[in-house]
Amino acid sequence: ALPGSGEAPADRQVVATAHTSVSVADPADGAQQVSELVESAGGRVDERTVQSTSGPDGVEGAVADLVVRVPADALTGVLADLAELGDVEDVSVSRSDVTATVVDLDARISALQASVARLLALLADAATTEALLEAEQALSQRQQDLESLQSRRAALADQVELSTLRVHLQPFGVAPPGGPNGFLDGLATGWRSLVAVAGGTVVVIGVVLPWLALTALVAAAVLVPLRRSRRRAAAPPPAAATEG
Repeated sequence: ALPGSGEAPADRQVVATAHTSVSVADPADGAQQVSELVESAGGRVDERTVQSTSGPDGVEGAVADLVVRVPADALTGVLADLAELGDVEDVSVSRSDVTATVVDLDARISALQASVARLLALLADAATTEALLEAEQALSQRQQDLESLQSRRAALADQVELSTLRVHLQPFGVAPPGGPNGFLDGLATGWRSLVAVAGGTVVVIGVVLPWLALTALVAAAVLVPLRRSRRRAAAPPPAAATEG
């Protein structure tokens, strides 16, 4: 569309980036599932890390982080499919319209290509060594500028074609960065934490209970005779019979 005509370009150029946190049973296994999901959608995995963690209660775990690229028209579907892997704690998506930047780059590239063509013609027709050197120097500079703009244009086209998605995977019961999003998220996180702690407590009780029972038996065997002996020692002697 012409500037000032009020008409939007037919093909908008939009760069989309997204971030999401998902609670899963096993972050390492979840990272593999995310990779397969992205590749099946025609995307690729740029970064993938899995790190071991230790919570304040000493429980070992892991978290995983991925940076993936997915086709722009598949981003919404991939975000929806992540809900099948676990509980999606938060999602943020930002979109930036770079149509004007693309149009500007294309115009500058076209102008430089025309300039390079003219310098090539001057170079072929140079009558003197001085003219030849000047044409070569100008041509070298124009070609560097052209390659730089073409590199920027290719990078921008890649960002438009493939959206960037950052995925953070964490075990169930871990609050998302910044805390739960609202009352329901907080309630769900608290409940999962309670279940996890209760499960650990039951295991501990199962281990300690036999020892507690044995300790109680030993204590009873020692304390009961001791108390009886103390009572006997504390009992007053029988009074002597009174003479009549």
